[in-house]
Amino acid sequence: MENTPVTTPNKKKEIGLAAALIPVIALIIILYYNVRVFGDNALGGSNQFVLLIGGAIAAIVGFAHKIPYSKMMEKVSKNIKSTAGAILILLLVGALSGTWLISGIIPAMIYYGLQILNPDFFLPACVLICSVISIATGSSWTTSATVGIALIGIGDAMGMNLGMVAGAVISGAYFGDKMSPLSDTTNLAPAMAGTDLFTHIRYMALTTVPTYALTLVLFIILGLTQETSGPADTPGTLTAITESFTINGWLFIVPLVVIGLIVKKTEPLIALLLGTLLGGFFAVFFQPELVAKLGGSDMLTFESAYKGVMNAITVETTVETTNETLKGLFTSGGMQKMMGTIWLIICAMVFGGVMEAIGALKTISNALLKVAKGIFGLFASTVTSCVILNVTASDQYLAIVVPGKMFSEAYKNKGLAPENLSRTLEDAGTVTSVLIPWNTCGAYQSGVLGVATLEYLPYAFFNIISPFMTLIFAAFNIKIKRLLKV
Repeated sequence: MENTPVTTPNKKKEIGLAAALIPVIALIIILYYNVRVFGDNALGGSNQFVLLIGGAIAAIVGFAHKIPYSKMMEKVSKNIKSTAGAILILLLVGALSGTWLISGIIPAMIYYGLQILNPDFFLPACVLICSVISIATGSSWTTSATVGIALIGIGDAMGMNLGMVAGAVISGAYFGDKMSPLSDTTNLAPAMAGTDLFTHIRYMALTTVPTYALTLVLFIILGLTQETSGPADTPGTLTAITESFTINGWLFIVPLVVIGLIVKKTEPLIALLLGTLLGGFFAVFFQPELVAKLGGSDMLTFESAYKGVMNAITVETTVETTNETLKGLFTSGGMQKMMGTIWLIICAMVFGGVMEAIGALKTISNALLKVAKGIFGLFASTVTSCVILNVTASDQYLAIVVPGKMFSEAYKNKGLAPENLSRTLEDAGTVTSVLIPWNTCGAYQSGVLGVATLEYLPYAFFNIISPFMTLIFAAFNIKIKRLLKV
C-alpha cells in the first residue's frame, strides 16, 4: 500500500511580546504626532483615522501569526456592539442638553450658582457637589451630564480655566462612582476578584479617602491662586440671563426628577429620555417666545413649538444674547454634537477588538505577570496592566475584567485577600479610563463637558493620584489584608 503524506493545516503562531507591542508603539507615535499637528482639532476626525491605522497595523501582525480576518472582524463587531448603550446615552445627553438650555434649566443653574458659589472656593465646591450626586446616582456619566454641564457654565461665566473646572467635576464624579454601591464598575471589580461588594467598598475607602482629601486640598490651593472675572461681571451676567430666559425655582424639578430616577435604579437611558422630554415641555411652558422663535415663528403654535424643541434636541441651537460671556454658554449642539465622540468610540473599538483577537492584549498582560516579583511587583503589574488596557482596549470594563481574571490566582498564591485585587482594579482601571482621549470614558467626558481630554487631564487630581496611592500602600505594606490560614 502506498504511503500518502499527511498534511496538517497551518497553525496560528503564538504572538510574542515584541510583536504585541508593535501596534501599541505605532499608535502612540502616530497619535503624538497627530496631536502636535492638529492640536485641539485632533478629535475632529484625524485621531479617529489614526485609531483605524493602529487597527490595520495590529491586523497585519495578526496575519503574520495566522489569525484569520474573520476572527478579527468578529471581535471588532462584538466590541462595537458592547458600546451600543454608551452611544445611545451620548445621543440622549446631547438631546437633554438642548432642551435643558432652551427651557432655562441650565441658565437657571448658572444664575443661582453665580450668586451662591464663591470663585475662591468654586473648584473644591465642584468636587464636593459632583461627589454627592455621583454617590447618589452611582454614575460619573450622569453626574457630568447634569450638574457637570451646569458647573462648566458657571465656571465659564466666572472666567475660570475650564480645564480646572472639568478636572474638579471629573474628580468628584469618579470618587462618587467608585464609592457608590449603585455603580456598575464598583460591582464589577469585586465580582472579578472574588469578594463581596461592601467588603470591597470598605477596603477601597482606605486608599480612596486619603486620595480624595489630597484632591480637595489641591483644588483649594488652586482656587485661591486663580484670578477670575466673576465678581465684576456677575451683575451684568445675571441681567443678561434674565433678559433671555424666565428664571424661577420650578425649573429645578426636571434635574431633580432625573437624579431621583437614577437613585431609584431606573435605567439611565429611560431617565435621560424622560429628562429630555420634560425639558422640552418646560421649554414650551416657561419660555414660549423663545421656543416660537427657534421654531421660525413669532407666535407659539403646535408646529413652531414642535420644530423649536426638535431643533434643540437634534442640531446646534443658539439663544441670542448681548453678553459676550454667555454666547458660548447659550449654544447647544444637540445630538449632532455627539457624533464626533461616537465616531471616536467606534474607531477605538476597532483597534481594541483587533488587538484582543490577535492575542496581543493577553500577551502583554502575561508579560507583566511574569515580571511581578514580591507583593509590590504584583500590585505594580496589576496597575500597569489596567492602564495599558485602558490605552489599548479603550474600555474601562476590559481594564477591570481582563486583569481581574488574570491576577486573581496570583493574589491567592501570595496569600493576599481578594479585596486587594478588587481595590487595585478600581484604583487603576476605573479612574484612569477618563484620562485617555480615545477611551470610551475620555471621549464621553470630553464630549459632554466640551473640554478636551488633554486640557482637563493635568487637573483630574483624583484620577491621577489614585493608582499611585494604591502603590504607596503596597510599597509600605499599609493595610494589605492577608488570607486567613486554615
